[in-house]
Amino acid sequence: MTTSPNPVSSQPWLHQKGKVIQEFATVKQLPLGLSYDTRMYSCRRLNKVLADTQILYSLYKKHHWNMRGATFYQLHVLLDKHAGEQLELVDTIAERVQTLGGVAVGDPRHVAEITSIPRPPDGVEEVPGMLARLLEAHETILVKAHDVAARRAELGDDGTNDVLVSQVIRTGELQAWFLAELLVDTPLVRV
Repeated sequence: MTTSPNPVSSQPWLHQKGKVIQEFATVKQLPLGLSYDTRMYSCRRLNKVLADTQILYSLYKKHHWNMRGATFYQLHVLLDKHAGEQLELVDTIAERVQTLGGVAVGDPRHVAEITSIPRPPDGVEEVPGMLARLLEAHETILVKAHDVAARRAELGDDGTNDVLVSQVIRTGELQAWFLAELLVDTPLVRV
């Protein structure tokens, strides 16, 4: 009778370390009908949009939690809704990077290294400052997304173009519109 070198046990194998099987900023070959250079460029640019989108999601949550003032409830609800939509975009963008054979940026410390969105103060800003900060983050992402989408269309990366145009850009533009309208200084009542 032979005995197994690894007897059956309910004890988890703790403290394991895995070998890195694909480095960040590389793409593996997949049968997608796209050249290596096209996929590499798309992954590099998508990871920048992904990092910025993860930061925007975090900004939405920070401002949602720290909302103050007479419009607290409405903005608390709106910012949470927008955060949820940004979180969906994070997953969509990351999956597109993976689909192209790349490695999606995921560790928050790595995200912080490659984002273009400035860090907010640790404390609570006034509401107009919070909204303006969110608008600036949206614009940063939208400028990148428009540029990447245009270049991807030229090189035939229709999948990346579609993700950017139909999801990242459309969601970002709609959310930016909602935020911008909140910053219009108009009285509730005229005397």
